[in-house]
Formats: sequence, C-alpha cells, structure tokens
Amino acid sequence: MSTAAAPVTTIAMDDLPSLIGTELGPTAWRDVTQEDVDTFADVTGDHQWIHIDPERAAEGPFGQTIAHGFLTLSLVSVLIGGLLEVTGSSLTVNYGLNKVRFPAPVPVGTAVRATGVLTSVEEITGGLQGIVNLTIERDGGTKPVCVAEVVFRYYA
Repeated sequence: MSTAAAPVTTIAMDDLPSLIGTELGPTAWRDVTQEDVDTFADVTGDHQWIHIDPERAAEGPFGQTIAHGFLTLSLVSVLIGGLLEVTGSSLTVNYGLNKVRFPAPVPVGTAVRATGVLTSVEEITGGLQGIVNLTIERDGGTKPVCVAEVVFRYYA
C-alpha cells in the first residue's frame, strides 16, 4: 500500500466555511474482504455471482469477485470520519448524496481509502450543511472506484 494516511482535519463547527476548497486526506487504507462482501450480499439480498462466487467469478469479466458498488458507497461514513472531525457539533447527520459514480470495480482482497474536498457550507436551521466531493480509490488502481458528492449536516 502506498503513502500513509494524513491526520484527520479537526475544525470547530463555526470555522467550517474556512475549509471550503481544502483537500482532505487521504484516509487510512481499509481492506475489503470476501466476508464483507458476503455479509453485504446477505443484508441486501444481492447475491450476484460476481460478488459471492469466487470460482465462477474467476472466469468472469473481472477475474475474481468484486465488491458491490453500494458496499463501496456504504464505506463513505467510516472513510469520511478519517478525513474530517467537526467539533462543537452535537450531532452529525448523513443527509444524502447529490451524485455518485463507480468508475472502477473493487476486487475483493484490495484496500480502499478516500480523499475529499469540502465544496460548500451553508447555514441550516440549527446548524450547517456541508458538501464534500469524495473520491475513493483502491490500492494499485488507476481509476477511482467511487466518486460522490456527500451532504452532511452538523447540528449545534
């Protein structure tokens, strides 16, 4: 695995707008295991062979099993926690996503990490809403495995 994780950026909620345009990360690497994929398949009911059947997947288009795109997306919460900590907030809510793409697969057994850029902050009732353009890459990959505009709300 290449390069170490950057320290988590910690900032007071009131100062969050000062981070607009700042590159955050990278996070620490997080391994994606077959057990993760199988558990996700069981929870979601998505038992597509490219995810859960290593023997068949070895003969398929990716040469091995790959993580579900939505499994990769579900890692956003844990990965963004490795990028940004907002102090003075009593509650952080994952408010949603504006755009999501999966440009490349995540082969099982590889690791992923994230970088991000805070692109906007606006006042909302009781707090602030921030948007982070998040990029998730895999170790050894040449293209991102997920790019997303992630919307978070921070409440005082």
